[in-house]
Amino acid sequence: MAERVIPVVDLSKFVNGNEEERQAFVDKLGNAFHEIGFVGVVNHGISNELIHGFYDASNAFFQLPNWIKSNYEIKGMAGQRGYTSFGKEHAKQSQVADLKEFFQIGQEVTDDDPIQDYYPDNVKVKEKPEFTDLGIKLYKAFEKAGGELLRAIALHLGLQEDYFDAKIHNGNSILRSIYYPPITQEPESAIRAEQHEDINLITLLVGASAGGLQLLNKEDKWVDITPEEDEIVINVGDMLQRLTNNYLKSTTHRVVNPPKEMWHQPRLSIPFFLHPRSNMDLSSLESCVTAERPLVYEPITAGDYLDERLREIGLKK
Repeated sequence: MAERVIPVVDLSKFVNGNEEERQAFVDKLGNAFHEIGFVGVVNHGISNELIHGFYDASNAFFQLPNWIKSNYEIKGMAGQRGYTSFGKEHAKQSQVADLKEFFQIGQEVTDDDPIQDYYPDNVKVKEKPEFTDLGIKLYKAFEKAGGELLRAIALHLGLQEDYFDAKIHNGNSILRSIYYPPITQEPESAIRAEQHEDINLITLLVGASAGGLQLLNKEDKWVDITPEEDEIVINVGDMLQRLTNNYLKSTTHRVVNPPKEMWHQPRLSIPFFLHPRSNMDLSSLESCVTAERPLVYEPITAGDYLDERLREIGLKK
């Protein structure tokens, strides 16, 4: 059996465990995020039925003809809602577009929070109405699991357990359904998703329909991440790395093209990018600034940081 690259934690031990089990979870998660920046999570509370339902609905959407899909590409939205066609996004250090297309679903505010005025509406696909409906349900399930993980991270950092709660309530998170079509000719140097780090606090990724996800380890070697069935992969994003002054590690990762004999296989992947509210202050925590780890980052809000990064990856002009 292949050696595990990332450790696995059981979220139910934190949510329902005794004090000892909760502390063991906090230590294991915190150490994984400090050392590797990635972890696998089981018993995360996200139903298989919901995951498979959204996979099937996503697949059905991406099989629609391009002229129909393009109706759901909304100008001026920087890809934050609806469809983004093939070849629009690239990694910040690359000018070659990734070999993918995607669809994004954002926050649905269900209380009377005035932040609703700042969020565009989600895009409903009239040919596949269940696509957005299931996506919104999956979004809420990811948000709940992500909130529990951030409670554990807060404890690991010596903060109050609820430190992140208000900051992520109705946050600017994104559920992205990514389709990597079959590769039909020798790509011009691009891979399915060039090496990058995520922008947000944490990313929750539900098992992709084909392999290809790799992380760059401390020895500067690319290693495959192959989650087990029913396991979601979580990684630290740049916002959390910033907040902790590089104590928690936003690890470089990519999606490589399969071997040539498997080029005909498409790949579907569903990450949830957990973002806070745009006014969250990302200034590094005082406890994370030490003589060994002097302050690296200027203060910035989550909203300003997101804008800056969307420009770098070509989604915002």
